[in-house]
Amino acid sequence: MRRMEEQLETRLAPEADAASPVVSPEQVRASRERSILKVRLFWSNRRLLLRVFLYSLVASSAIAFLISNRYQATTQLMPPDGQSGASMSLLSAIAARPGMGGLGGVAGDLLGVKNSGALFVGILGSRTVFDRLIEKFNLGRVYHTKKIEDTRDALAAHTAISEDRKSGIISISVTDKDPQRAAAMAQSYVEELDRLVAQVSTSSARRERVFLEERLYSVKQELDSAAQKFSEFASKNTAIDIPAQGKAMVEAAARLQGELIAAESQLRGLQAIYTNENVRVRSLQARVTELNSQLEKLGGDAADTSATHGKGSSSTSTYPSIRQLPLLGVRYADLYRNTKIEETVFELLTQQYELAKVQEAKEIPSVKVLDAAVVPTRKVFPHRLTLISVLVFVCLSLACLYLLANQFWIGIESSDPGKEFALEVGTAIRMKFAQLAPEGSFLRRAVERVGATPRPTKPLDKGPVGENGEERAELSRTAGNAR
Repeated sequence: MRRMEEQLETRLAPEADAASPVVSPEQVRASRERSILKVRLFWSNRRLLLRVFLYSLVASSAIAFLISNRYQATTQLMPPDGQSGASMSLLSAIAARPGMGGLGGVAGDLLGVKNSGALFVGILGSRTVFDRLIEKFNLGRVYHTKKIEDTRDALAAHTAISEDRKSGIISISVTDKDPQRAAAMAQSYVEELDRLVAQVSTSSARRERVFLEERLYSVKQELDSAAQKFSEFASKNTAIDIPAQGKAMVEAAARLQGELIAAESQLRGLQAIYTNENVRVRSLQARVTELNSQLEKLGGDAADTSATHGKGSSSTSTYPSIRQLPLLGVRYADLYRNTKIEETVFELLTQQYELAKVQEAKEIPSVKVLDAAVVPTRKVFPHRLTLISVLVFVCLSLACLYLLANQFWIGIESSDPGKEFALEVGTAIRMKFAQLAPEGSFLRRAVERVGATPRPTKPLDKGPVGENGEERAELSRTAGNAR
């Protein structure tokens, strides 16, 4: 065997790099003996390793099956509508050029054109959205946290929000012990995103819509006030339509005036023939008197005209007189004009308000669900077989490290200054623990037991450490040769 090793080293020597150090056969043999020594150490303590394996297997299995299952619900959103304009056209041209590859997104960042997908991801991870979900699902009780900051951190740990750079699809994944709650929380993220995007939108169309909404409210109040004043004035003065009323009254007065002239002419002709006691003369006189009275009512007098500046007309007529119509017409026209102006402004603002709402709806990024969250049926954690394997491997590794460290400690001479110092430090710490531990407690008994039964400090080549004499002697001889 040794001869084969020398031949192998002789063949490999010319191929070795000149700068690399030459490994002598003694070094190779020493390294191999150290490896055999470690394997022999593990073999001599195989019962200990077997016990560690069994105990760790039982403990890790218990831990793995005590951990509750966790389910993950995922919802996916379509990428928001891209921005249009010269900037996006320029980006498209840049991305379409040969060799530019994925520089479209970098160019967009350099030009200041932001992707709405990143905006959605930022909104979903905002404190406002977290607080709404915490309040809706009472997550402080679910995560067993007392402070809102801890609840937010726990919710962030149970939520994964990502955006695919190529497709732009946004994924929202929520992990929870309850599959129904996981699906409901994933759906609530979409609802809160939709509500918050519409609420915090700062587009020009939204600002215009808010301004028109406020202006419409004030104009509506002014229109109601003008219409109320106009209606009260028209009802109080019986001024239904001043121009039409004036025309009708003038026509009526002209007709009465014509009838009066005809009656007076007929009366004068009869008076020339008959006396005043004649029946026909008296009848015409009564008709002339009545026509004069009707003309006076239509025309009015100075008293009625002055009364219009006060509380109202003193005439018993239902409608205002011709003398009052010009004065009433001025006030009537003023109120009518104000009412029509307010109506026109209100109609124009209403049209602009509806257009602004349509434009705002176009500019606000819409939240489109690609895959809605469904109740998961397969758990995502824990992977019990993997967890058990990892825990058993870690325990066995720690046991092997303990054996190597213990063998190294035993191999150190008792007179070594470092070992003496370590023993002094350990003794001082043990005595301190013994003083601090309560009398009769488990910690006190454990510390006293450790102090009463110190482990051997002899090196391997000066005493047996295995389970039978032959193995211990062989192990000591191998360790001595390695040194």
